[in-house]
Amino acid sequence: MSSGTPKFDPERDGEWRSRLSPIQYYVTREGGTERPMTGALNMEDRGGDYFCICCGSLLFTSEMKFHSGCGWPAFHTEHPDAGIRRLEDTTHGMVRVEVRCSGCDAHLGHVFEDGPMQFGGERYCINSASLDFVPEAEE
Repeated sequence: MSSGTPKFDPERDGEWRSRLSPIQYYVTREGGTERPMTGALNMEDRGGDYFCICCGSLLFTSEMKFHSGCGWPAFHTEHPDAGIRRLEDTTHGMVRVEVRCSGCDAHLGHVFEDGPMQFGGERYCINSASLDFVPEAEE
């Protein structure tokens, strides 16, 4: 696990600002957090896939999502191809594990060790603002 601050690329900053909403930019590019229970995907129950809002990398599927009651979308595992990066986060007087998209370094949220044991015991606590949900096609 490495540590550090989100990479700032001045050449792409204008692109991010034009493509993302203010909350999406704040969360993914500035390492912010949306308020609990406010994210559009917190209680999402439909089948589908969750992609990085910035670069489109597949991060999670609906089979990996569970209702943890934490106030943010929770997943017990990441998609095998996601390659989510883990970094030490010592902000706010805590020691946590931050997770970022490996494709574009977007801040996603944090991972904790209080998830379902049958899936390894992890809980990815992810900001809705960092995700693009694509529901399964209805037949």
